[in-house]
Amino acid sequence: MQQVAALESSVLVLNKFFMALHVISAKRAFVLLCKETAEVISVDDGKFSSYNFETWKDVSLYKAKSGLPDEDYTSWIRTVSFEIEVPKIIRLLFYEKLPQSNVKFNRRNIFARDENRCQYCGQKFPTSELSLDHIVPKAYDGKTTWTNIVCACTDCNKKKGGRTPIQARMKLIRKPVKPKHSPILSLKLRSDRYRSWKQFLDEAYWSVPLK
Repeated sequence: MQQVAALESSVLVLNKFFMALHVISAKRAFVLLCKETAEVISVDDGKFSSYNFETWKDVSLYKAKSGLPDEDYTSWIRTVSFEIEVPKIIRLLFYEKLPQSNVKFNRRNIFARDENRCQYCGQKFPTSELSLDHIVPKAYDGKTTWTNIVCACTDCNKKKGGRTPIQARMKLIRKPVKPKHSPILSLKLRSDRYRSWKQFLDEAYWSVPLK
């Protein structure tokens, strides 16, 4: 399970000009590294170092022999013949696409915006126990938009039914808005695990999508 979790951990992708493009899984990042279409960017004390797949293996070997870092902040892939640290950032060597500038409207971003918290009772739940609720129901011409969709737990969803919050005598804990930045990235940037991303995520690029 740890190996699977490590392969699904997040990696920030930069274009050749060091501009943030999107976030991908570690599994996809290793594919790009093995194809030699990307390099690892490591940030230590504000200084950048770049490595190809082979040299990153050497760096990982050195770290492993020196004692593995705190795994709250790093992830490792272990094979029969070697172990390698999952990079936090990679840079594409032949790709010049500019970052997208719009936050995608989708379930994942809504859950992240609302921090997996029911917007009626205020309690936090796993994603599997949450649904998306139209504040103004479709029957009342409610739209499927950032400002009319919120997370709701099963109990609150049942209580509200096909009514408006006023009709159901329920209150939202906060007014839903369209986020200016990627909600998922905003959550990740609160963690020390991803602190090296911050210098590449100028406010203009906080809407980079996850793929």
